[in-house]
Amino acid sequence: MLLNEGDFYSENFSYSMEDVKTFATISGDFNPIHIDEAYAANTVFKKPIVHGIFALSVFSKMIGMTFPGEGTVYMGQDVSFKRPVFVGKEYIAKVTISAVNRDKHTATISTEILDAETKKICVVGIASILHKEKI
Repeated sequence: MLLNEGDFYSENFSYSMEDVKTFATISGDFNPIHIDEAYAANTVFKKPIVHGIFALSVFSKMIGMTFPGEGTVYMGQDVSFKRPVFVGKEYIAKVTISAVNRDKHTATISTEILDAETKKICVVGIASILHKEKI
């Protein structure tokens, strides 16, 4: 089945402090705003925040495994961080097909992370993807 403009997929997710510390180890980004509760308590956020790039990784999973799924190539991402993503809080990740190029098997998709409770946008962006069979 081919994907069309307006098709979307969403899922709920959260990141634990263990997840954030694992990402810090992998990336080398040990900024205490992410991993030190005492330090983070003295910032504008008052508690640890998830690395922005780590928060975006939910889209890699969704695009590569579910929508469109296996075989998808994630070609690019423009992003704006509007609100922090906090450790242990539930969020909704949503992707929506906004444009399709059937000749090149590519699509532009909007990407959003919303606070599951308030529905406020935390992260918003545009991604480009390629999938030979589904686009």
